[in-house]
Formats: sequence, structure tokens, C-alpha cells
Amino acid sequence: MAKILIVDDEIGIRELLSEILRDEGYDILLAENATVARAMRNAGRPDIVLLDIWMPDTDGITLLKEWAANGQLNMPVVMMSGHGTIDTAVEATRIGAIDYLEKPIALQKLLAAVKRGLQRPLAPGAPAPLTLAAFTRSVPLRELRRRVEQIASSSRLLLLRVGAGSLAELVARSVNNGRAAWLDLAAVSVPLDISQLQATQGGVLFVGELARLSRAQQKNLAFAVDRLDRYDLRLVAATDRNAEALLAEGWEEALVSRLFEVSLAPPSIADVRDDLPELASQILLHLVEGGEVPLRRFSTAALNQVRNLQWPGGYAELRAAVKSLALGTLEEEIGAGEVRRLLPPDAAASSIGVSFDQPLREAREAFERLYFEHHLRLEAGNMTRLAEKTGLERTHLYRKLKQLGLQAGRRHEES
Repeated sequence: MAKILIVDDEIGIRELLSEILRDEGYDILLAENATVARAMRNAGRPDIVLLDIWMPDTDGITLLKEWAANGQLNMPVVMMSGHGTIDTAVEATRIGAIDYLEKPIALQKLLAAVKRGLQRPLAPGAPAPLTLAAFTRSVPLRELRRRVEQIASSSRLLLLRVGAGSLAELVARSVNNGRAAWLDLAAVSVPLDISQLQATQGGVLFVGELARLSRAQQKNLAFAVDRLDRYDLRLVAATDRNAEALLAEGWEEALVSRLFEVSLAPPSIADVRDDLPELASQILLHLVEGGEVPLRRFSTAALNQVRNLQWPGGYAELRAAVKSLALGTLEEEIGAGEVRRLLPPDAAASSIGVSFDQPLREAREAFERLYFEHHLRLEAGNMTRLAEKTGLERTHLYRKLKQLGLQAGRRHEES
């Protein structure tokens, strides 16, 4: 028989509904809050979910949005509430719920809603791409999502100022909630025409790095920028260059000016290192739900290993690594050893590039040199931002760089 997950913080309601539905022959899973519901949904694979709206940790609407955002809303969900409104019911339906039951729930209405849900055909096709909405527990990513939504509500063009470890594609996918048409302009090598813009109408145009575009692709970009309004398009472009650098490389001044009208400096993977376990876990869930990889899960040790690795290729590199791990691991659980195998020989023991076979003082100096080289590169030599990032007073920072034999980026300080 079908498996039903009941999510409600009131034990009396959980027991009543489970008793009724077990008598009807259904297998029942119970969750008292959203945290347990997430685990039950991932492990138990229910055929339908009865989801309460008002819960103490995460409300049902938020959990429904989370499942929709990370491609996990591939089972019917019936919302339940004793204090619901028409607006709440409409919002739940818009997100993806198939029905809405008011408490106290009548027996016949309950059974009819479950029957309708189980008879409903599964939506075909792969889940929508991952967006920032899937990462509900990361404060930096939640704030980034709000900034992106605020900018997108007023501007059709957003420039992302990024460096190593870029989250640019994840940000771009979050415009229009990831469900809109998508066109990567860096993948278009022939002249862009109206038909391609028409096919992407209402969607998102993306450029992962402006500096990599050829002259012909720059013309395509200019062509698209002039027609954003006409075809209801959003453009999200990313670059680690400033306007002066692009102009020096031969870019048209009018196009560069337009691109730099509205910009945002999103955090890099290094900035959200503590959230890497959630990022990796959600990517894996999304790949599993989309049928791209077999059912897999990360061990705690594997997630700690992921957190400790460098990801200079950013979100794209992390996603590729997670997919490779899921496809290459023979067991259901991905262990730390599997993650270490992603590294070149001998890199696992020295992934930060510091030999452990030396006195502590030399090892500390070697680490500090790598640390400051990394942040000097990320901040393009800007000493003001470097001081903020490292938490050092400027005089102390200059002294430390000189001691380590590193060149202070004075000429970049005001950039």
C-alpha cells in the first residue's frame, strides 16, 4: 500500500490521522516538526504528505517552498491548518500543494484528499534547477537571496563581481525562481537572432565570466541588452574584472557602462565555508530526485572533508564533485575516504599546501603566507577590504605582509 507521511506538531492529531489511515491499509510515517519531516521524506520516500502549516521550528509553507526549490516536490502534498485563510490556501496551491484541509478534518474529506493525491500522475521531467531558496539554514545565502530578489524586482540587469569560488550560476538560477527559460550566452558562438530571444522570453540570460567572451559574443551580449525589455528578459553576468580592465581589452564603452549600472558582490564558497555541508547535501538530493545519480547520502565525516577542501571553481566545481562521488561510490553512504580520492596523490594530507614534517614555527609561517596570498588575490590587492577580511589593523597588516615577503597592494587600495 501507499506510504503516507503525516507532519504535525500536535501528538493528538498525529495519532488520530495515523489510526484512521492505518485502518484504511496505508503505511504511515510520523513527524512532529519540519526537521524530522525532512529526514523522513528523504529516507522514507512517501507517496503523499499531509503537512501542517503551523509548526514550531519551520512552518509548513516554508517547508513546502524548500521542497519545491530543491526539486523534492515530486510527491503530492496536502496542507492542513486550523487557522488558515484563503490567501494561505492560494499560496500553498501556487507553490505546489494539491489540496488544503481545514481542522478539525472531516473523515470523508481526509480520505478523499488522500485518494485524489495518490491518483494524481507524477509531474514529468527533471526538477527545476537548484536556487538559493533551497538553502534555508545558511544566513549568508538567505541574505543573498533577498538582495537578488530585491534587485531583480527593479532591474533587468545584474552584474556579479566575483572572484575564485564563484556562486554566480546559483545566483543567476535564483532569478525568476529557477523556473524560467535559460540561455547561457557563453555557449552561443554564432550571431544571436530574434528567434533565440523569443524562445527565452520571460527567462534569464547568463554569462559566467565576461572576460571569456569573444568579440562576436560581446556583440551578441550588446544585442541582447538592447532587447531585455521587449522580450521580458533578465541578464545576470559575472566577472572578476573592473570596468577599466574590460575597456582596456577592447570592450565597447557603452556596453560596459550599461553592464556596470547595477552590481552586487556575492559571497564566494570560501565565505560560506561553514555552509558547505548543506550546499553539498542539497546538491546531492537534487541530483537524486532528478534521477541523475542513484540514492546516496553523505556521512558526517565526508561533509567535514568537503568543508575543509578548497573549491576555486566555485559552485560548478562543487556540483561536479558531488555528482562524481554519487556515481562512483558503491555504497549508499559516501564516506570521507571517497571525498579524499577526489584529490591528487598526497594532496589529502596537505590540501592547504603546508608540510606537516617541519617545526611548528615554519609550518605556521607557511600557512600564513598561503592565507594572505589567497586573500590578496581574492581582494585584488585592495588593502581596505583585506584588513576587514583578516581582522587586522592596517599597520599590523602591512608589517605582517612585509615579514612574509608579500607585496602590499597599495595601488589598489581605493579601487
